Amino acid sequence: MLRHLFKLTWNKKKTHALLIVEIWASFLVLFGLASLIIFNARNYLEPLGFAYERVWAINLQNNQDTTDVAEKIQQVVRHLGTYAEVESVTRMGSNFPFAASQMSNGVKYNGTHSMMNFYTVDENFARTLDITPLAGRWYQSADSVGKHRPAVINQKAREKLFGEENPLGKILNNDGENTWKVVGVIGNYKDKAEFMENKPAMFELLYADDRWNSTLLIKTKPGTDALFEARLVKDVTAQLKGWSVEVDHLTESRTNQHNLTLIPVLIFLIICSFLLVNVALGLFGILNLNIAKRKDEIGLRRAMGATERAVKQQFLGEIWVLATLSMLLGLLFTVQFPLLHVFDVASGVYLLAMVASVVIIYLLVTLCAWYPSRQAARIQPAVALHEE
Repeated sequence: MLRHLFKLTWNKKKTHALLIVEIWASFLVLFGLASLIIFNARNYLEPLGFAYERVWAINLQNNQDTTDVAEKIQQVVRHLGTYAEVESVTRMGSNFPFAASQMSNGVKYNGTHSMMNFYTVDENFARTLDITPLAGRWYQSADSVGKHRPAVINQKAREKLFGEENPLGKILNNDGENTWKVVGVIGNYKDKAEFMENKPAMFELLYADDRWNSTLLIKTKPGTDALFEARLVKDVTAQLKGWSVEVDHLTESRTNQHNLTLIPVLIFLIICSFLLVNVALGLFGILNLNIAKRKDEIGLRRAMGATERAVKQQFLGEIWVLATLSMLLGLLFTVQFPLLHVFDVASGVYLLAMVASVVIIYLLVTLCAWYPSRQAARIQPAVALHEE
């Protein structure tokens, strides 16, 4: 039976060429959409690794002021710590959680190299964002007296550089003269929100005399409102004459990051839906036309004893064979993605996307063929042969 169905489809390859191309194109679009959704869904299920609720980012810009910049920033840090509404204050670079800014650096250990997201933060960073080290500890200001700059890495960086080896106390370096001593390891750190892939990350101690990293994070107490924000901005602006002060709430920045991810996915989903609807309508129309043209064949089969179920199975089988041929062509292309590690995405994402796309295509063609095949099965042999 299967051989017969393949033979029927092959004999009508010119007639079905356009339909094969449509199903093939639909499969590729579905594969892309499924890969995107599965990739983001897997990332979303992984924890962020830090707490962002009630945390505000205060961005300071010195503009034309170049006098004692580092000392002025430290004065603001000390001043913010005196507010009753503030639980903790930390200082870092512009790549604070959920910000658009991002820094990366290459780090080596014993010949193993890895690109990492790089963060310069002070000793209060872990306390402000509720980060608990998995191994070792978070660095302190006292660690700056050593030969190597203290650093904390995340679990992903540990896997990349050290494997099963204990990273505590090990010395990292880059192609320049910078060296770091690992004092602690944390879990995840996904600073671009839940849809971000968990990547290797390293945190280095921010020295007090640093004049370039001027973003402050404050963790406020529950119930802190906009009145305190206005008072805070007024006080800091008065303290830093000529400086610009801007406050970002991490909860709002997180929402913006989510929108940057979800909007392209939504647009892609709408385009894919339109394509599938067009393919479904075309498939439905072609099947109805085939039934009208093949009434004599159906009537002859029924007259020779074919049951309604057998007729229905033939039409469903033909469309399944057509879909299979189309998807085999698509799989020849999509299988290259996991083999070549395209976009540096885990192979499992592409494999799941291929399986999901195959299932959806089979469901789509089955739904489109179900009603026409049912109508064909109900054709009475006497009526079909009489009309012929």
